Amino acid sequence: MRNDSTGEVHVKQLRRDLKNRHIQLIALGGAIGTGLFYGSATTIKMVGPGITVSYLLGGLIIFFIMRALGEMSVDEPVSGSFSHYAYRHWGGFPGFLAGWNYWLNYIIVAMAELTAVGAYVQFWWHSAPAWLSALIFWVFITLVNLANVKAYGEFEFWFALIKVVAIIAMILLGLVLVFMRTSHGGTVAGVNNLWIHGGFFPHGSKGFLQSLVVVMFSFGGIELIGITAGEAHQPEKSIPRAINQVIWRILIFYVGALAVILMIYPWNAVGSSGSPFVEIFKNIGIPAAAFILNIVVLTAALSTFNSGLYSNGRMLHGLAVQGNAPKTFLRLCPNGSPVTGILVSAGCIALTVLLNYLFPGKAFMYLISAATIAAIINWTMILLTQLFFRKGKGEATRDLLFKMPFYPASSYVSLAFLALVVVVMAFMSDMRMALYIAPIWIVFLFIAYRIKTSVNTNKQSTM
Repeated sequence: MRNDSTGEVHVKQLRRDLKNRHIQLIALGGAIGTGLFYGSATTIKMVGPGITVSYLLGGLIIFFIMRALGEMSVDEPVSGSFSHYAYRHWGGFPGFLAGWNYWLNYIIVAMAELTAVGAYVQFWWHSAPAWLSALIFWVFITLVNLANVKAYGEFEFWFALIKVVAIIAMILLGLVLVFMRTSHGGTVAGVNNLWIHGGFFPHGSKGFLQSLVVVMFSFGGIELIGITAGEAHQPEKSIPRAINQVIWRILIFYVGALAVILMIYPWNAVGSSGSPFVEIFKNIGIPAAAFILNIVVLTAALSTFNSGLYSNGRMLHGLAVQGNAPKTFLRLCPNGSPVTGILVSAGCIALTVLLNYLFPGKAFMYLISAATIAAIINWTMILLTQLFFRKGKGEATRDLLFKMPFYPASSYVSLAFLALVVVVMAFMSDMRMALYIAPIWIVFLFIAYRIKTSVNTNKQSTM
């Protein structure tokens, strides 16, 4: 940031160093997290084989949300993503709310993933304190993000690639077991396992509706691709391609993988703890099954943490450009990384080390329960902002390069679906607390915004 002779402020721009292969794998990695690897067992218990329909329906809504974001990102590829669009096309407070809520959401998610990393390391070194593992990986990922955006892109490329290869391998091995009609524990692997154990929806509509809450949480972070638009090389090509492939990735990596698992094992035989995927490896007699899976889930957790720190630094930079965050967040390293935003975000995430020290074994659940409603707020803001974006464009919408399909019906249906998820959360004891916290958080941000606006008004009146 600098001032010229006229007093006008010039802001240094983020560098467009993310290549197409980075964007594609970042988008792919954003759709695959620990929610699939470990959280799917809980969801299967809720709904049974119908979990495949839950992910299919949730995936369709996520696709529409991503298309809404993509429409704006291709039209104006900037850092700050939907916070910038909300600020420009909706109003000051919506932009303030969207940006800071997204920042907090990824702070919480990153803290949860860093906590999980400590637990994964204990698989190999039982006596290693979780807080020490969290500290080591915190330092490593922070240094990666401070290097430059290309370094982030490379690490995320390989992190995502490991997850993709692991799931494809699991699917192929699972299909072999089904084709061979492998017998295990008195059960024969086969397609009919999807309906012969109490039906496709053994718990009826209640189980199906409750599963949608967990399913949508699993998709949290997929909107990261919108954040990359400000540093993407040829965003008009890479962003649409990545978003259009989201639905196929969900079909393959969520619906496909879970369908194969439930063909091998009856849904009521899947364990309620750990990962159902490990059972595939155990069933075909690979002694290192748990070891291999632990590497994969460790990579998945580091990938999410890496993405969280990346997006938080860019979001703070974008908020500063809007005037919704201190100007210090405009500062960039010579290599183009938003150094202050990264360091402040990393500092907040570092509280994970303290939480793991004070509450060993409990920190993960404390953190993860607060992230679900924040993700829903993010998606709601994207959809509402896109409606204002279209309204402001008027007749110029015909010139948009990447239009939202079935607009406006797709936008309203997606909003109604998110509202349904919130209603269902009110009937789930584990999720209800989040609904109490969300209004308090929004009121807090509104007060902070009013104070900021008042301070800026007073400054201008004294000039």
